Amino acid sequence: MRLESIEGKFVPTEDGKCAVSEGGMVSTAFPEATQAGVQMLRQGGNAIDAAVASAFALGVCEPQASGLGGQSMAILHYKGNTIALDGSSRVPSLAHIDRIDKKTHRFQGYKATTVPSTPAVLGYLHFRYGKLDWSEILKPAIQIAREGYQITQLQHDLQKREMEKFLSMDSLSGAKYFLKDGKEPYEAGEKFVQEDLTGLLEHLALHGVKSFYTGDIAQQIDEDMRFHEGFLRTEDLALIPWPVERKPIRRNYRKVKVFTCPPPGAGRTLLLVLQIMKNLPSKFFKNPTSKMYHFMAEIFRKGLLNHKERPFDPNIYPQLPHDKKILSLDFAREISASLRDEIDPTLPLTELFTLNNDTTHLSVMDKEGNAIGITQSIELVYGSKVAARGLGFLYNNYMSSLDTKDPSHPYYLRPNAIPWSSVAPIIAFYNNRPWLVAGSPGSERIFSAMSQFLSHIVDGDQPISEAMLRPRMHCTVGGKLSLEADRFDPATLDYLSKVGYRLDPREPYSFYLGAIHAVLRSQTTGQFQGVAEIRRDGTAAGP
Repeated sequence: MRLESIEGKFVPTEDGKCAVSEGGMVSTAFPEATQAGVQMLRQGGNAIDAAVASAFALGVCEPQASGLGGQSMAILHYKGNTIALDGSSRVPSLAHIDRIDKKTHRFQGYKATTVPSTPAVLGYLHFRYGKLDWSEILKPAIQIAREGYQITQLQHDLQKREMEKFLSMDSLSGAKYFLKDGKEPYEAGEKFVQEDLTGLLEHLALHGVKSFYTGDIAQQIDEDMRFHEGFLRTEDLALIPWPVERKPIRRNYRKVKVFTCPPPGAGRTLLLVLQIMKNLPSKFFKNPTSKMYHFMAEIFRKGLLNHKERPFDPNIYPQLPHDKKILSLDFAREISASLRDEIDPTLPLTELFTLNNDTTHLSVMDKEGNAIGITQSIELVYGSKVAARGLGFLYNNYMSSLDTKDPSHPYYLRPNAIPWSSVAPIIAFYNNRPWLVAGSPGSERIFSAMSQFLSHIVDGDQPISEAMLRPRMHCTVGGKLSLEADRFDPATLDYLSKVGYRLDPREPYSFYLGAIHAVLRSQTTGQFQGVAEIRRDGTAAGP
């Protein structure tokens, strides 16, 4: 790993996808959200202030991926301490499994919704670690909601894709807010204004985040849910889902120390994959070959199966000596030794995950040495496809992330349970200093996008700008290999097919294969570098 090459070859771009700065860095999935964070840094705020402002703004201008009705997880380094923030949402108290149609109620509509945690997580981050006034933090989001922003081509395409689901809801509440005239997708370039959401954000700015969960707002949500036979009630909201600070899990990958989130997140899966990769020489990944892609696919299959077979209750996880084995070098060596020249027939050939979820991630660092990554979601693209009447935000559909078959499962669907999560944001340290903050959306594809990104940097000596652009792939437990087919050598595709994979060709720079948003503090120059995923709409920028 050559730091001079990684940091020295970084080149900023005019489109804002790659940026440098002296005073900090923000990377998010939407330009206005990035500028919201930059504005906080310019006003003397720290990385947490900037991240919270960006997160609220993303809920306004990237509603297909996150919002006030969703769930947020974070990892942060603040004044020398690294903390994982478990911002799990919660199943409402009325949501007994015998009252839920497993095939429909869990995926869309009012019954699919858990108690939103995003307002509580962002509020907690601010009053625990922020510097600026709360009202300042919310100003950018309020302005974007009131004045509007331009719909992107990606948002038009997603609205078109999800239109039938919006229109299949009896209430048409999601269609009313997020389709043009409640009937059709907005065209790219059209202005999108959100009056009801503006009013809600102004209320939160004036009364604080608790007002989302108590008083008039909670009563409005309760009435909306009762009318549409949903489960959320004022009693659920009053038990505010404040986030839990957990000890992050960490492992070395070559010369880099990677910190990430413990259960209910999937950081453990990412670290296991990196431990397995570490048993292979760095040069094996630096110069990709057909065999390298095959081995990566097998590593992904084994990591994903391990995740599925070993669900852990987050409250018991720290007490389990068993986990030391799972993330040990010996266990990783056992898995490495099982890699073979053909697809492993001992692994299941059935698919264990099927959802095409959407999420968003943002990364921020400041010149004081603080760093934070927030991954937030409303689960499926445009969540449950229904919105809070008079409040302008989409409800999540996190019921889909709970188990419905095994009552002993730690994420079994029962009152007050929390959803299982695939998020794996990281803070990586080099020479014991915060060096890189990164994360990605993509459901089960998060760990594969992140491990490839890290390998391109650490094994390939590539700057984060190049690592973000590299072709991506993902393999399911059942051997379905999704990859940006036109960006791979045809001989490699032929090889992968012959060794037993079912190829799932995706378009170049596929939306499906994750979206890296990362910031780095250069140890050779002191500058900050940031990248925003080319596969999405965002930008990186500094003050």
